[in-house]
Amino acid sequence: MGSLTTLAFLMVQGGVRDLVYGHHPSGSTPAYVSFLVTIFGGGMLAGCLALILNRLR
Repeated sequence: MGSLTTLAFLMVQGGVRDLVYGHHPSGSTPAYVSFLVTIFGGGMLAGCLALILNRLR
C-alpha cells in the first residue's frame, strides 16, 4: 500500500511539473499524456488515502 501511495504521489508531482514547466520538444510525449498521468495518479492517490482512512476508522 505504501509503494502504491508513493507511486501515485510521484505520478501527480511529475505530471503537474511537466504541465507547468515542461516545454516538450518534438518527438517527446505530448502535454495531454502528462495530463492523463496526473489524473490517473490523482485517482490512485485518492483511492489509497480512502483505504488508509477506512482502516484508521
